[in-house]
Amino acid sequence: MSVSEQPPETGTTGTAPASLAGPAAEIAAGYAFDGPALELGALLWDGVCHPEAGIRLPLTVLNRHGLVAGATGTGKTKTLQLIAEQLSANGVPVFLADIKGDVSGISAPGEDGGKVRERAGQVGQEWQARGFPCEFYGLGGTGPGIPVRATVTSFGPVLLSKVLRLNQTQEQSLGLIFHYADSKGLELIDLKDLRAVVAFLVSDTGKAELKGIGGLSTATAGVILRSLTAFEQQGAGEFFGEPEFDTGEFLRTAADGRGIVSVLELPAVRDEPQLFSTFLMWMLADLFNDLPEVGDPDKPKLVFFFDEAHLLFDGASKAFLESITQTVRLIRSKGVGVFFVTQTPKDVPSDVLGQLGNRVQHALRAFTPDDAKALKATVRTFPKSPYDLEEVLTGLGTGEAVITVLSEKGAPTPVAATRLRAPESLMGPVDAAALDAAVKASPLYGRYAEAVDRESAYEKLTAEQRAAEAAALEAAAAEEARAPREKEEPSLAEQVVGSGIFKSLARSIGTQLGREITRSIFGTARRRR
Repeated sequence: MSVSEQPPETGTTGTAPASLAGPAAEIAAGYAFDGPALELGALLWDGVCHPEAGIRLPLTVLNRHGLVAGATGTGKTKTLQLIAEQLSANGVPVFLADIKGDVSGISAPGEDGGKVRERAGQVGQEWQARGFPCEFYGLGGTGPGIPVRATVTSFGPVLLSKVLRLNQTQEQSLGLIFHYADSKGLELIDLKDLRAVVAFLVSDTGKAELKGIGGLSTATAGVILRSLTAFEQQGAGEFFGEPEFDTGEFLRTAADGRGIVSVLELPAVRDEPQLFSTFLMWMLADLFNDLPEVGDPDKPKLVFFFDEAHLLFDGASKAFLESITQTVRLIRSKGVGVFFVTQTPKDVPSDVLGQLGNRVQHALRAFTPDDAKALKATVRTFPKSPYDLEEVLTGLGTGEAVITVLSEKGAPTPVAATRLRAPESLMGPVDAAALDAAVKASPLYGRYAEAVDRESAYEKLTAEQRAAEAAALEAAAAEEARAPREKEEPSLAEQVVGSGIFKSLARSIGTQLGREITRSIFGTARRRR
């Protein structure tokens, strides 16, 4: 690796090993923290790995968020595994999304071998095979895992607009529909509930309900209904319903004090990236709603790894991006750290990127003009460094990265090219039978396995409409049985159809049901416990 003469701007926090001098010594001193820290790897300087110069990440700053980036095949998943293992060992719960199906191995001891021992020797690691306590989840029971479901009411209009790919006008109309359902106490449990409310609000009976606050056009309602139908045809209907998953389950520790690693198995839905990335955001927003303020704790309550982060921001509306930015900014004080995992930093909006204090950047490629442009943009996001970062970032091997983190005092550490440690758990998937057995043995399985379809908006609206139709038929039959006479007042049937039930349908719903639902930053509903 070639270096420049430019000194690092960042200050040091300790002393460097005596074997190092010059810029390498300054970099190493920047990672000599006093408190507990995760061991990431060893310093690379001028093509040589220095096992005596450990590159570390203080436990106290993990709620300051982070970024793990790099081209495909450069070792991002193994970096997540390495960090998750050490967090768990320090009693910190972790959430991981397993998109390719190869993260489940964190629950099993790793396989000893020549490559592992070679890497451990290079970085000064005392490697031992061990697994970590895990829970495995699946969206709506699709694929292996404890089913994770959300109610439509809880999911909210902003996130649902993202997965339905609605434009701004349609998103605003969906927000109006949710507002009506909230104000009437109509809980939208699954997609058929939402469809029923939309259909009611464009019916002759329901049109007047939204007239005072803008109304809902038949054309927009049609787009929303068609989007819902297409969404269900993709199998997404299973992800909405009850029992709704309590994201507080992610905060648990095992009996031995280690943090539980929650692994969301996504291989069965990886062809629906908009869906699973938005569901991850719902989980984060739900945690934000429920957790109390704790300031800056000695260690985080949870570290949440947001894999394939570029999918979250792709095609996002302004309201969606603003909500993400605000959630990331504020959830730090609730003790939750968020790491976005993607290919290049430019995949993350600048307002969000600016809040990510810890960076692990794996190799980037520069095969095309666009690649070269992305490389230059990435280099500009790092503090000034004695490395030639353009050369270093294109020359890193698998399992190597350029790192800068926040020190215990909150200042950025010097940029350090690093050879990363080897994970101690299995670097690959566990056997499918073992995974299924672990899921079935979980104490959470019985709580969430079976879906429940209780009375909600669809049943209530359907019951009201059927009651109105039945009353109208009875009144018409009674009127027909009477002898013809001059009508001095409207018939019973006319009273029923004209105003008795049909016109009061929405008002009766409002008086029968509870208080209005309150919503948070993201439009997600606050949990009622």
